[in-house]
Amino acid sequence: QVQLIESGGGSVQPGGSLRLSCAASGITYSTYCMGWFRQAPGKEREGVASIATNGYTSYSNSVKGRFTISKANDQNILYLEMSSLNPEDTAMYYCAAEGWTPRPLQAREYHYWGQGTQVTVSS
Repeated sequence: QVQLIESGGGSVQPGGSLRLSCAASGITYSTYCMGWFRQAPGKEREGVASIATNGYTSYSNSVKGRFTISKANDQNILYLEMSSLNPEDTAMYYCAAEGWTPRPLQAREYHYWGQGTQVTVSS
């Protein structure tokens, strides 16, 4: 049974930083495309960042240059380093896994999902 568990969310002031983690069981990160997604109230779930099995990363334009996705294959942990946070980054953040997808920032491409961790950016 596949289980993805996010952690690291919280409240932070604008300009601050957070690091999210996603620990997995039942899959091996080295063989899956992994993604971070977020969903704000009343909005659709959007792709934030993804990392392919070969390490290739993709980012949405809204976070490019501020967020960094990485993974520790030996520990089956996915990370999202977030900096220069602003109130528009406030959302529930989810990690997701899929064997392979040509559209790694599309939520509908992913089969496995975590429960999410809340990130709130406000002064």
